Amino acid sequence: MNFSLSSLPPGVSNSYSCASTVGSPGEHLLGRRYSCGLRRWESVTVRRIGNRNHKLEKSRCRRLVVTACSLELPLLPFSVNEVLVPSESKVLHLYEARYIALLEESLSGKKLFVHFVLDPIVLPGSSEGESFAARYGCLVLVENVKKLEVGALVTIRGICRVRILNFLQAEPYLRGLVTPQTDNVPQNPGVISSKVLKLNDSLRNLNAVEIKLKSPKESPLQTNTANSLTWVQKEVSMDCDERFIPSLAERVSFAGYQSVTGSTQSELLKLQQEKLRAMEWKETMRRLDRALELVKDNTSLVAAKLAIQSLEIQ
Repeated sequence: MNFSLSSLPPGVSNSYSCASTVGSPGEHLLGRRYSCGLRRWESVTVRRIGNRNHKLEKSRCRRLVVTACSLELPLLPFSVNEVLVPSESKVLHLYEARYIALLEESLSGKKLFVHFVLDPIVLPGSSEGESFAARYGCLVLVENVKKLEVGALVTIRGICRVRILNFLQAEPYLRGLVTPQTDNVPQNPGVISSKVLKLNDSLRNLNAVEIKLKSPKESPLQTNTANSLTWVQKEVSMDCDERFIPSLAERVSFAGYQSVTGSTQSELLKLQQEKLRAMEWKETMRRLDRALELVKDNTSLVAAKLAIQSLEIQ
């Protein structure tokens, strides 16, 4: 899924940071820095240019139409291994002044911003610097803020996929205009409802096995599975156009893409690839079917780890 982005406003600086994972899964620290120039393409590209000026190729630009269903929000970039899906919860450690300012703006308004991925790409015929595509945008809601001596721990919740329509500023942090991206209307709602019920039951069974598995003391009391499932079953209410709120079936389909207790690094990387595909799909049924397969595999995996743990205790 690619997102269209406009060029930087004239005279605006273009240095910003991406997030990288630290500590336990789900906690992120803003650190790694990129100096980038932005160009408007049919799919967004971000190019590392150093101190050289970067001229826009007007022939490649195209006019963007702002729809009535859009929001102007701060944008927070992450690496390709940090994609966030709707229903997922994540903890960020924000400490740079620019990101504290982003947080303050979010809290003073609708408590929303956009989590998106900078994906390295190769541009045909180009040999200058490194380029990135802005993809996998997810509208997030700030659920909790804990102030620290340095910065703050911020708990966010993925709400829906979004497309970046227009890039508005780069300093002190990125801002853009976004529109919702939801699944196609299903042709077989009865079958979809049946799949949703089946996935709900499978997620509950997975959680029942997870809570029996001994986990590190620093692990949250609630599993990621239960956390996501609890949220999707609530009536989602936000101060924005209802088209930014996915259907129940779409929300439940993403709940099957959560990391499970005791996941290894390789298992987490494999899950990231699954999440990238899930973000691109527009068919709810396809995602529900894959989520059922993942939950089944995870249930077997956690059950096996539980059996090994029981033998070790004996």
